[in-house]
Amino acid sequence: MKNTRPLALITGASSGIGAVFASALAARGYDLLLTARRKDRLEELARSLAAHGTVAEPLEADLATDDGIAQVERRIQAVQNLDLLVNNAGFATRGRFFSTAVEGQDRMHRLHVVATVRLTHAALRGMVERARGGIINVSSVAAYRRAPGSVSYCATKCWMNAFTEGLALELRAAGSPVKVQALCPGYTLTEFHDAAGIDRNKIAAPLWMSAEKVVAASLAGLDRGMLIVIPGWQYKAAAFLLRHMPQWLLDWFAIAESRQRARD
Repeated sequence: MKNTRPLALITGASSGIGAVFASALAARGYDLLLTARRKDRLEELARSLAAHGTVAEPLEADLATDDGIAQVERRIQAVQNLDLLVNNAGFATRGRFFSTAVEGQDRMHRLHVVATVRLTHAALRGMVERARGGIINVSSVAAYRRAPGSVSYCATKCWMNAFTEGLALELRAAGSPVKVQALCPGYTLTEFHDAAGIDRNKIAAPLWMSAEKVVAASLAGLDRGMLIVIPGWQYKAAAFLLRHMPQWLLDWFAIAESRQRARD
């Protein structure tokens, strides 16, 4: 990789928000490390960005495994110009925790939590020493709720917000200018919901946002040093209500919604 341009590493870069981050950061003059499980998609994206002068290196890795995480950690440690890490890789499952396969729950916690911890740790040491850089953890507005059928997803995204907030405090206490952000999108038009088996027709059209708008909000927020970025007025309002409504009422709505979904 060239050392004259800033470098960004994006996980889950093969589609959706990750691929849009790649295009947006390339337009900002970044070279890229692109990691995901689908090598063919990564290579296709790297070729398309190379046509515009961006050096984009595809790195096939499964970040729900120890070997995959270690592979990306080694790549981070081998570069001296990593300016941005986007922890974007993630997925959702549907179904009650106690009746779904535990392997899927385990993979989710490894991907959302363990991979985020390990890659953030690998990246931050160099960023703090160089006194520049940033971390974007792609969380979700689901971090603000508890939902039957999405227990692990909501829990891991809640953890991601708390982890990012803790890092921000630690960096401030250390006098470091390195920025961290938790990006909390709502329903976004990507393959994510298709893979989770979510019927888009059951979600009101105004709730859907484009990945381009989500990424634009994230990068604008990073420029301003915003710790929590919630794209879209509708999700800002939802997050406000979820933070301030009585817990008993939130629980009642969650149970009612779950029962209605089971009847549909």
